[in-house]
Amino acid sequence: MQYISKYESPLGEILLSADDVGITGLWFVDQKYFALNLDRENEEIETDLLQSAKRWLDVYFDGQNPNFDVPLHLVGSDFQKEVWEVLCTIPYGNVITYGEIANILAKRNGLKRMSAQAVGGAVGHNPISIIVPCHRVVGSNGSLTGYAGGITRKKYLLEHEHVDMKKLFIPKKGTAL
Repeated sequence: MQYISKYESPLGEILLSADDVGITGLWFVDQKYFALNLDRENEEIETDLLQSAKRWLDVYFDGQNPNFDVPLHLVGSDFQKEVWEVLCTIPYGNVITYGEIANILAKRNGLKRMSAQAVGGAVGHNPISIIVPCHRVVGSNGSLTGYAGGITRKKYLLEHEHVDMKKLFIPKKGTAL
């Protein structure tokens, strides 16, 4: 059984979901892949896990790096989970490229190389936005491409974390806008 709760953020309403293991989803209500993998049968109730995630979001949106972890229950393919685990290691206020994640995973798995596009697909399907910081992933040329919550939100989150935006830009056109 999954439990859901809503959270009003500075970027719009967020839907949170959790099971007995951890947080399973955090989506902006209008984002791409909204509520993907959310059980059809769920219950709107404030569980301890959901309350903990809301406290984490309160601290984050108050301009601080939350100094506590929220239990997560990442549901996806083995490859997706491996990518999402790398996302969780990106420090607050920093960015990494899709290619750098591909290199980390290739090295970890004893491969010569790995596709940055495959990594991008997994990053784009991250079900736990913000807490699993997919907004901290940028294109190799500094493009703020590929955020399911929208490029405007990605830019806000990076500026909110005081990321140096001088080398980053919003692309004028592309499929990931």
